[in-house]
Amino acid sequence: MKKLVYTISIVLIACSAFAQDLTDALRYSNYHITGTARSAAMGNAFGALGGDFSSLSINPAGVGVYRSSEFVFTPSFSQNSIDGTYLGNKITNSDYHLSLDNVGYVASYKTGETSETGLVSVNFGLGFNKLGNFTMNSLAEGYNSNNSILTSFTNNINNGNNSNYYEDLAVRTNLLFQDKINGVFSGPYKNDLTNNGYGESQRKTMDRKGSINEYLFSVAANFNHKFYLGATLGIHDVYFKENSNLYEWDKADNIPFFNNLNFTNDLKTTGNGVNFKIGAIFKPIEQLRLGVAFHSPTFYKFHDLYDSGMTSSITYSDGTDNLTAKPAKEGTYDYEIETPMKAIFSGALVVGKAGLISVDYEMVDYSTAKIKNGSDGYNYFDENTNISQAYKTVGNLHLGGEFRVSKSFSLRAGYENFPSVYKDNYQGSHSPNSDLSYSTMSGGFGFRQGNVFFDAAYKRILNNEYNKLYSGSTNLAKYESTQNNVIFTLGFKF
Repeated sequence: MKKLVYTISIVLIACSAFAQDLTDALRYSNYHITGTARSAAMGNAFGALGGDFSSLSINPAGVGVYRSSEFVFTPSFSQNSIDGTYLGNKITNSDYHLSLDNVGYVASYKTGETSETGLVSVNFGLGFNKLGNFTMNSLAEGYNSNNSILTSFTNNINNGNNSNYYEDLAVRTNLLFQDKINGVFSGPYKNDLTNNGYGESQRKTMDRKGSINEYLFSVAANFNHKFYLGATLGIHDVYFKENSNLYEWDKADNIPFFNNLNFTNDLKTTGNGVNFKIGAIFKPIEQLRLGVAFHSPTFYKFHDLYDSGMTSSITYSDGTDNLTAKPAKEGTYDYEIETPMKAIFSGALVVGKAGLISVDYEMVDYSTAKIKNGSDGYNYFDENTNISQAYKTVGNLHLGGEFRVSKSFSLRAGYENFPSVYKDNYQGSHSPNSDLSYSTMSGGFGFRQGNVFFDAAYKRILNNEYNKLYSGSTNLAKYESTQNNVIFTLGFKF
């Protein structure tokens, strides 16, 4: 295969040097919708409520709850702070970004002038919701006395694996070398760090950008204001860009010859996918709403463009060499990913005009994700076996509440919890990420006057995970991420 694997592996397991892996399958399967400000403030627990544009991506039957047409758009501002702890050293990095999280239009058509029984209305929704945001900057730094990226490179090349994007760069920058015997270079490859017992400092920086946007077309029917049935066709647009930089240097100046190395990886992934959702909402009594929805797998096609580079500084008896190496050209690779199906079960209790409480429970079996159809004919049998063994079924929880202070003003709060998708053990070893989870806490308010409404939400996201700085590392970095989001929605009813 030609595709460059990521040097950071979220799942912390051995993977093929040149193949898409578990990380790719999870990245494009694990959705965290932002939603409108109202939905975000209430933990996106809208599977049984409807009447909000976020419901097109959750339970399309919610489109049928609308009793008038509506246009909404939702910008947001985010601040992300990541603490990277590596080899006992903790360092913080942060960034800010603006985003447009949804734009939507819903049209409501009544079937009769005064009809309140039978088929009351048919509604249509068109727009997009953001399902995932990849934007983040991370940094980890520490002193390593037992390993280097050159360790992995040396082992690989001595076992016959010499990639133009990895090991060959280290050879061309004299970081990997052979002994000269009788005037000829021969024997196994070596490196100065291993030869001299390591002791270098390491710093890994990573800059990610991108998102998953879901473009939607939904239709739903309202029967007797008690039963709602809907469907959504979702078209996904994916953009992911990752630039990483691993810098190793002899800070203590105690390693002969070696001064420093810098290894860069650049990856850009673009793709699109399609899925289908169906759902229903039932009101057995006016105060109680029950919802159920099923999401088909999303069928993605991806295109990767990747590159790498290496620089080195090595001091010999006759001076210092500063060398640079790049592959002859960027690499490209095409492949497909099939995400898991999803089932959502929802309930909401409406307390007259005072407010409501809502809960959604999502069930997803991440072990069923599949990578398929590599552009060189690769079938991903081993990678899909790894996915089935490493991931498990989880239940994601969404809770939300709304208190109507007055006819025009409401207060809201919400909570979301996404348990770890990793099994406790993988191939006989404990998975550190099996103990971690992704959670959000949120709150906000809404103001309505006539046909105009304005909603605002604050959402705090907490997410921890363990990563390797590079393939073959024996040390883990822990990344503790805190994201603060301020979300606004402006809407018009007509």
